Amino acid sequence: MLFSSSLITYGRGKGVVVETAMTTEVGKIAGMLSSQEDKETPLQVKLNNLGKTLGIVALIICAIIFAAGLIQGKPAVSMFMTAVSLAVAAIPEGLAAVSTIVLAIGVQKMVKKNAIVKHLPAVETLGSSSVICSDKTGTLTKNQMTVQKMFVDDNIYDMTNIEDIVKYENANQEIKLLVYNGMLCNDTKISDDNILTGDPTETALVDIALKLGFTKNLYNEMPRVDEIPFDSERKLMTTVHKVNDKYIVFTKGGIDELLSICTSYIENGEHRKELEKYKIRINEINEAMAKDALRVLGFAYKELNYKPNPQDLESNLVFVGMYGMIDPPREEAKKAVEKCKSAGIKTVMITGDHKVTATAIAKKLGILEDENEAITGIELDKLSDEQLENNVRNYSVYARVAPEHKVRIVKAWQKQGDVVAMTGDGVNDSPALKQADIGCSMGIVGTDVAKEASDVILTDDNFATVVSAVEEGRRIYDNILKVIQFLLSSNIGEIVVLLLATLGTSLFAKWFGISDITHLEILMPIHILWINLITDSLPALALAFDPANSNIMERKPIKTSKGIFTKSFVYRIIYQGVMIGILTLAAFMIGLATTNTPIEGLTLDETKIEVGQTMAFVVLALSELTHVFNIRDNSKSIFKTNIFNNKKLIGAILLSAALMFVVLFVPALRNIFSIPILPVDNILEIIGLVFAPIVIVELFKLLGINSLGDEK
Repeated sequence: MLFSSSLITYGRGKGVVVETAMTTEVGKIAGMLSSQEDKETPLQVKLNNLGKTLGIVALIICAIIFAAGLIQGKPAVSMFMTAVSLAVAAIPEGLAAVSTIVLAIGVQKMVKKNAIVKHLPAVETLGSSSVICSDKTGTLTKNQMTVQKMFVDDNIYDMTNIEDIVKYENANQEIKLLVYNGMLCNDTKISDDNILTGDPTETALVDIALKLGFTKNLYNEMPRVDEIPFDSERKLMTTVHKVNDKYIVFTKGGIDELLSICTSYIENGEHRKELEKYKIRINEINEAMAKDALRVLGFAYKELNYKPNPQDLESNLVFVGMYGMIDPPREEAKKAVEKCKSAGIKTVMITGDHKVTATAIAKKLGILEDENEAITGIELDKLSDEQLENNVRNYSVYARVAPEHKVRIVKAWQKQGDVVAMTGDGVNDSPALKQADIGCSMGIVGTDVAKEASDVILTDDNFATVVSAVEEGRRIYDNILKVIQFLLSSNIGEIVVLLLATLGTSLFAKWFGISDITHLEILMPIHILWINLITDSLPALALAFDPANSNIMERKPIKTSKGIFTKSFVYRIIYQGVMIGILTLAAFMIGLATTNTPIEGLTLDETKIEVGQTMAFVVLALSELTHVFNIRDNSKSIFKTNIFNNKKLIGAILLSAALMFVVLFVPALRNIFSIPILPVDNILEIIGLVFAPIVIVELFKLLGINSLGDEK
């Protein structure tokens, strides 16, 4: 029995389906999994821990405020309600939910940029990537292989001008053998209208054969009877074909690997044994092609009178010739590599191609400048894990590598404390994709095994998409920090104003001639809860849609070990929170000081308190809304940025402000919130205090104080 979702790595076979969907063994497991709860992401865990810490701190402060109020003779019920409402407002209970929504929105945006994120936590890690290990073919290059040169019968043919190449009718034995080998030792599918489907390297071999006049009738004339599929460790593929009563073995692969199983070569219709001497000529041509950034494949064969055993196929072969193919670099990949450099991200090319070919492509892409930055799999084998870890930063290109090499390379970078993103498409890439912090598989040519092992699937198989995903990851992480900074600075502002007001009640009563201090409260519980509702929801959520800052790919990667709360981040939260608290307190004091006429039905003291409360209520709510603009960029002035490039944020602020004005101007609601009509004399002061956060933070930015301690 073969269970559904089993991973077939190579070979051929036929099967009969006996169960489907939920009745399969895997379906039963899926049924069990559906009852399991989803795990929280690492960021959610951090934020939940943060919430618990803030909760404890907030409860301590609430206890202090409650006790101070009782000492000053205020009603216990009133102080208890104030303390409870403050606790609710101070703890950012929606932070984990908002952060998850931010991540989900980011994942949706990544889909539009051809990156499918399988696991939500991968978004967090993407923004921290400091190394991208990329396959060459199809990722850094176009994956559109075309044959450029052919070496056979000791001659080099330029295949770009097909008219100058001898056609099938006049081809000599060596050319026919080479073309037969390229067509038959090949898994390309040819449709009725000659559309080729398969690996780009193999389709290029069939394409050149068709252009030379060979036809697909060859598959019927020389049917395949056995094979050894391509293996990334052997770097060889072999097929066996029956021709009349004889069997022909065709093998293709890397030059070094192929020559190691050859004992002779064919030239002018003769099998010559002086292969060791002729290897010099072969290697010269190989080097020359490789320097032209061509990928070189060698071809060999042998003819037998009996069907060979599988273990005897790849031995005593006759070397036939070579094809030189090119897979041109992607223009967008070159730009992406440049962007990586400015972002402090190291780009590493890992390929099975010849070192010279890999180096030539890497130079064109700007991945390496010195050939000493390139190393082969054989050279890598000579290095111990410790030596590789110590020297891994010196290498930008790895050529002729095996699957285990890729894992070693990823581990070496991780030992250096780097966050590694790895691209791959084949079964052989799966271990490295799993080992990497972020595994990115190819959506077009990628195997199911590679996709299963990865965290992100690139639907266009493009290196530039990886870089775009990293940029999007940074944007998402930045926006989460903006949400945290906004919520915490606002909450600290509320705590500061209530703490100072409660501890200073006697002073306020003395300064402003208020005799009954039992009702002297800066904010009522309903005020605190309403502010918490309108500021902690829509504006915070809208920050998730903030576009990336202009310098997002011009700074070093975020270190995962650093944590959210850096010194500069904590500094900004505290000073901005204190700023909002002091401005609110100032509004309360202005209300007390400027009110000289009692409102009908109230004493002068009661009027002063209600006007002061109203001013504090309005200033606290609206100053938090204007403060959102300060959060969007901690170093650049808001006047040098596009204020209106996040329309959802503008809409959220306007809607929140509208809800405030509804409370201020609808009589029924005004009575519930105990808000009198504000005297016209206080409007200017309110406007000034509401916009003061922008003025203060702009001044801090101008002096360079706002971004104090930030890494450049």
